[in-house]
Amino acid sequence: MAERSGSGRIVGMVLAGLGAFLLVIAIMIPTYTVGKLKTTPLDLEVTTVAEGTGDILNSRALLAGNAQVDTDVPIVAQRFVTVEEPSDADIMTLQAGLSVRRLDMQGDTGLVSATVDRLTIDRVTAMPVSKDDYPDRVSTIQTSPDTPGDEIDNREGLQYKFPFDVEKKAYPYFDNNARENYPIDFVDEEEINGMTVYKFRHEIGPVDLSKADPNAPTYKLSLPASTWGVGEGDEPVTMTRWYNNVRTLWVDPVTGVIVKGEEQQNQYYAREADNPEITVLNVDLVFDEDTVEFQLEQARNGQDQLSTFGRTLPIIAGILGVILLIAGFLLGSRSSGGGRRPATGGTPTPSGPAPAAAGGAAGAHAAGTQRDYTDDRTEVIPRTDAGDGDQQRDWTTDQTQEIPRTDLRKPDNGQ
Repeated sequence: MAERSGSGRIVGMVLAGLGAFLLVIAIMIPTYTVGKLKTTPLDLEVTTVAEGTGDILNSRALLAGNAQVDTDVPIVAQRFVTVEEPSDADIMTLQAGLSVRRLDMQGDTGLVSATVDRLTIDRVTAMPVSKDDYPDRVSTIQTSPDTPGDEIDNREGLQYKFPFDVEKKAYPYFDNNARENYPIDFVDEEEINGMTVYKFRHEIGPVDLSKADPNAPTYKLSLPASTWGVGEGDEPVTMTRWYNNVRTLWVDPVTGVIVKGEEQQNQYYAREADNPEITVLNVDLVFDEDTVEFQLEQARNGQDQLSTFGRTLPIIAGILGVILLIAGFLLGSRSSGGGRRPATGGTPTPSGPAPAAAGGAAGAHAAGTQRDYTDDRTEVIPRTDAGDGDQQRDWTTDQTQEIPRTDLRKPDNGQ
């Protein structure tokens, strides 16, 4: 019986310890693991495609001396984002290659523009990091394969992703064309294919692109008035390229993934900002359906992972921990308090006081005692003078043993 009781106490202690461990895990998972999950993965690789139909300046015709604007042209903007060095546990460097093409022309003739943007961001906030904090950080925009990228020192806004746990507020956003930061405002909540998203929007312009990028040769042009179509002579007329944009973004508020994007771009040549004269590009570009579905899947995967470690696993671990604690406590209590059985001899225990032994021995000597090591108490086993010894039942071995008995009476000295 003692062995069984000891085993029960050990099992109870093990269960209680395991329960306490699971409760600690339930607390640690949301506070530690979820924090580690709220970082943009280093294996990020995203392709987005935006399509639209609009008006565009025919560059080949312009070089031939005719500012011709083609209308209803199918246009596609494709962006491919990958991760490069420097990247570590806290920061990551993104490389985003963006090309804009008109689909009615083949090869290089259909290429409208191409840029390679490189920037180092914080993996949690998605904000660009400063050179003071990270001297090796990258922030460049390259517009020609033959020249190195221009260093961008004023980049302070979001671009390719929002932070985790997006708030309903304005965020700074960096525009690559204008090379400037603009606030993008929260507008409303909407639903896209079953997912609730936050809608953000801002308006930019008109921006003098020749000031944003003084090295770009096409941002300020001097051509004959006849080429521009603003006169008959060959007197040169200098035109500046201006840029306007209405950007709308639909963002998953949990992961910060940009699920859908739209840009209403309008670029034109003019001598004055508020008087457009020659259209360069006027198009509404929107993420295509495949891109939206891909971005939604990315957002759902991130949400599921955060939900699993932030809610599901802690709840399961907490419930199991409580159950094991209760089971361990109950099992330990039974083993320590309920493991003793009353001992019985071969003769029933009398209900009254024990009779005195023959020869006038005191009643205290008429009963034997048994030590119960299970609960460290003693109990009295009545005995009779039926024989030379009492029998005591040993419940551990289920056997009986003879207890020798001595005559405690004083020797008869003839008195």
